[in-house]
Amino acid sequence: MGAFFDYPHRRYNPLADEWVLVSPQRTQRPWHGQIETPAVDPVPAYDPTCYLCPGNTRASGARNPHYTTTYVFENDFAALLPATPPNELRESAFFQAQSVRGICRVICFAPQHNVTLADLEPAALRAVVDTWVAQMAELSSHPELNYVQIFENHGAMMGASNPHPHGQIWGTAHIPQLVAREQATQAAYYAQHGRTLLADYLEQELERTQRLVCANASFVALVPFWAVWPFETLVISRRPHTTLLDLAEDERTDLATLLQQLIRGYNALFQTSFPYSMGFHQQPCDGEAHPEWHLHAHFYPPLLRSATVRKFMVGFELLGEPQRDLTPEQAAARLREALGSGLTYAQ
Repeated sequence: MGAFFDYPHRRYNPLADEWVLVSPQRTQRPWHGQIETPAVDPVPAYDPTCYLCPGNTRASGARNPHYTTTYVFENDFAALLPATPPNELRESAFFQAQSVRGICRVICFAPQHNVTLADLEPAALRAVVDTWVAQMAELSSHPELNYVQIFENHGAMMGASNPHPHGQIWGTAHIPQLVAREQATQAAYYAQHGRTLLADYLEQELERTQRLVCANASFVALVPFWAVWPFETLVISRRPHTTLLDLAEDERTDLATLLQQLIRGYNALFQTSFPYSMGFHQQPCDGEAHPEWHLHAHFYPPLLRSATVRKFMVGFELLGEPQRDLTPEQAAARLREALGSGLTYAQ
């Protein structure tokens, strides 16, 4: 298949039911696009103007406690509101709208202003995972919520409004459409095979190994066969858990360890604090059983060639279908090299 993958081809994504165009020959073209210079100014451990640092006043007027570990609060500028009046518009097939309710929270990963998930001590990173689990438990039991989305936008390139280490948690009354699409593909596969789609996919990736990045006893990080972003990765639980709530104590620790290893690998690749958007996909909390769901996390980093050159989704990507230049196999090899990779992949 090597020669086949040297030429333009399309790859199918069974999780999203879509195709991606791969054009490996385009990495040879000269670059005359936008160049961005990464920030090099040192970041202090505490910033008196930061609305996320301990003890500081936020824009809403609320004051943060002098927290020493993770800290969660209701987003002062939430995209969703819990008390939105119910309403619906159905004038015709072309004019439809519906009100939505939800809860949006911010999670500060640590009190220090100048750290990232890659920098945290093991106990501090495990506290982040425990907080994700606790928030999932609370919000998934809310009677008006049907889905909980945990995510992080890291870096100004990804729209992060503050360098303080933080992520977000949105509980929504509706099931977001990308999640609904994954639910449909996983449900169809489970109905046919009696196993989760990602369990069977992971089994075959572990046999092939060329797209694996790092792994431990509980989780595997790999560049998916159908990746769109240059160094996109998928983190999959080895056991077919449906949510973070299913994780045993050792699995929580393994998740923290693997996430840090992966992010450090990203940072080492271009010697920069790698920007990315990441988030967990897990089963809806709609009161239904969803054995088809398999816990996983997506990492979508935009960098392509260096710390200053990024991938833009424009032109054909916006009007036709996703397209990438670097093959997933090449991306995985570069990430393994950045990790220093004498990696083993325990089955």
